[in-house]
Amino acid sequence: MKLLNVLPTLDPAAGGPVEGMRQSALALAAMGHHVEAATLDDPRAPFLTAAPLPVAPLGPARGRYGYAPQALGWLRTHAPRFDAIVVHGLWQYPGFATRQALRALDVPYYVFAHGMLDPWFKQTYPLKHAKKWLYWPWGEYRVLRDARAVLFTTDEERLLARQSFWLYRVRERVVSFGAAAPPGDAARLRAAFLAAYPSLSGQRILLFLGRLHPKKGCDIVLHAFAQVAQSDPTLHLAFAGAGDDDTISQLHALAARLGIAGRVTWTGLLQNDLKWGALAASDAFVLPSHQENFGVAVVEALASGTPVLISDKINIWREIAADRAGFVASDTVSGALANLRRWLALDASSQARMRMQARDAFAARFTVDAHARRLLQVLEEDRDATCRANAAAAPRAAA
Repeated sequence: MKLLNVLPTLDPAAGGPVEGMRQSALALAAMGHHVEAATLDDPRAPFLTAAPLPVAPLGPARGRYGYAPQALGWLRTHAPRFDAIVVHGLWQYPGFATRQALRALDVPYYVFAHGMLDPWFKQTYPLKHAKKWLYWPWGEYRVLRDARAVLFTTDEERLLARQSFWLYRVRERVVSFGAAAPPGDAARLRAAFLAAYPSLSGQRILLFLGRLHPKKGCDIVLHAFAQVAQSDPTLHLAFAGAGDDDTISQLHALAARLGIAGRVTWTGLLQNDLKWGALAASDAFVLPSHQENFGVAVVEALASGTPVLISDKINIWREIAADRAGFVASDTVSGALANLRRWLALDASSQARMRMQARDAFAARFTVDAHARRLLQVLEEDRDATCRANAAAAPRAAA
């Protein structure tokens, strides 16, 4: 099968959906399928040189919406080369351009929602939601309505998506999601990370890994950590991720006010071996997010055998709790504090058992190969159904 992914950017700093698409593309290629990407990136963007698949950078895009004048023409010309097109994300030009380009072409497209229809956004940002309503009836609603299917990572995300807009008609398919396993020996990865951050050697590292954004509950992590920090002088908090300057400065100021600035390390965005090394070196992974449709970093922590202390607003929390791969609580300071205290109260053998349970949960539920196979199954089932429908319609048309 020939598959085209259409998305705003391949910048790793954009978070889990980009990393998930990259890993899915590698898995599909290993299975013998051809995968490409079209993005709104500037062709000069340095991260494109490390892309693991052929990329057509159609930018630079204009504004937050990401309008790129050449995208529509490129899609009309090149879409017939592919069996299917998957648009990643909502609310930007790639989805609108894909629908417009394919209206006269016999090429199906799918939309991967990536949590962007979660009603949390409506509740938290009502003014932004009102603006989206102005665009919804003639824009995003039609993009989703005309897609061969809208793809969700979990049943919970699928059900939540129905609550954001009353004007809603889509074909729903759940295809899961996945992440890669660590690339090699954990001891080597751990050593590489600690060599880069020698001040963390000998510390019990609690790791936040992800975008530094209010949605992720970064402030909650700091408040909760401040209340347990004195219980063990070796406890240390590491924030690994990128964010805008205002958010980062606010978090630094909060750490200073809480008296824990010396117990927090800010690494910025970590990639490749340093990212995996941070996970391998950490005592536990902490993410009290207010909204997360999947959580690629959560799954990467499981793959590394690092127990996860997460909120019940991450849509795979039920699986985490069932597999005893970490602790789950509310997306509040009291919830995050309860998770930390439960983890720190475990003895060494119980912590070791939970690390094994984390690896087992990853292997059973969240491998990128399992996601790639499920995505391929959906695409092939739809293709076969279309072929059967066309074959049945041919004799009637001839008559």
